[in-house]
Amino acid sequence: MGSFRNAAWRARDFFRRDAVLAIACVLAAASCVAVPPDAGYADYIDWRTIGLLFSLMVATSGLARAGVLARACRALVRACKSGGVLIAALAGLTFFVSMVVTNDVALVAFVPLALAALREAGLVRRLAFAIACMTVAANVGSMLTPIGNPQNIYLLSVSGMSAVELVGIMAPYSAAAFVLLAAAIGIAELRDRKRFKHIPSQMAGVNPKAPQESFALRDVLPWIALFVMCLLCVARIAPVWLVVVAAIALALAFDMRALRHVDYALLFTFVAFFVFVGNVARIEVVREAVAALVYGRALLVGVVASQIISNVPAAILVSGFTTDWPALLVGVNIGGLGTLIASMASLISYKQLAVAYPELKTCYFRLFTGLNCAFLAALLLLAAAIA
Repeated sequence: MGSFRNAAWRARDFFRRDAVLAIACVLAAASCVAVPPDAGYADYIDWRTIGLLFSLMVATSGLARAGVLARACRALVRACKSGGVLIAALAGLTFFVSMVVTNDVALVAFVPLALAALREAGLVRRLAFAIACMTVAANVGSMLTPIGNPQNIYLLSVSGMSAVELVGIMAPYSAAAFVLLAAAIGIAELRDRKRFKHIPSQMAGVNPKAPQESFALRDVLPWIALFVMCLLCVARIAPVWLVVVAAIALALAFDMRALRHVDYALLFTFVAFFVFVGNVARIEVVREAVAALVYGRALLVGVVASQIISNVPAAILVSGFTTDWPALLVGVNIGGLGTLIASMASLISYKQLAVAYPELKTCYFRLFTGLNCAFLAALLLLAAAIA
């Protein structure tokens, strides 16, 4: 009885510490009952994604420990005159960069910058809204280009459509979302103006007349080189194994603590979801149900499936039952909005905020869900109008 009680307490603590990882593990374990482990499990996990995320975390951790993010956030705070401008700058940067380095890479790189910049500016109360906006920006910006996210890369390959066609299909949705995002930030700034007039030029604990702290170039170059290697991996020029080896070697040579700051819980969350999705795709009754549902409803099924299993596996699953590629492309891209797991990239920003400010998790989840559902509804209306 005592051992059972202790196990229950440990399980409760596990859920409290990392609810997303805990849920992912439960789903993966439950799916293993329906599909017992076999050799097919080896094909479930996208090790390229795991390796790339690991390497990016090492690179950004190294840059942060070298002082790059601290200097960058101070420069950004000094350049922005209000909370709204600062949040808009962060969201805009994420929106455009995600088009060329993918949504997850953009969030791994810029969420730590946002956390540091808003903390230095005394805007911790607006962190949840800012990170939610950046997450939306990453998802709606990345949908525009063939290399912006994994589902676009996959669908471009299996559909036979050209890159120009893909951009043409997604341009109205990405543009509309950009306008909506700017409006949301503007409205939030107006509502906050009574309580917050402008960002003070002097940050807490810093004398604005004091000379800027410097860092040695030799401390930064290894992490810049690793970041460039990650970008080459995104472009499929450098193999992921080489990037992972470089990340570990550079950390061991220059700063072992960069390895300690990797969010291993997030990596295990991805692995658990890969197992769950892989097993679900092998359950015959599920496949038959999908075949019946998809016919003539590729866009809607893509959206709904994305809310449950995320948009990348949804794209893979639904693509086996339709040739309406434009509809599926739109469905899984706008379907990345909505629930927290609709896009696995959204887990990145949630995890980073939760680790830095665990007291903001509930507030962030509410803001994230409300903002994402509003954007999803608006883009669904746009899809209906275009159709």
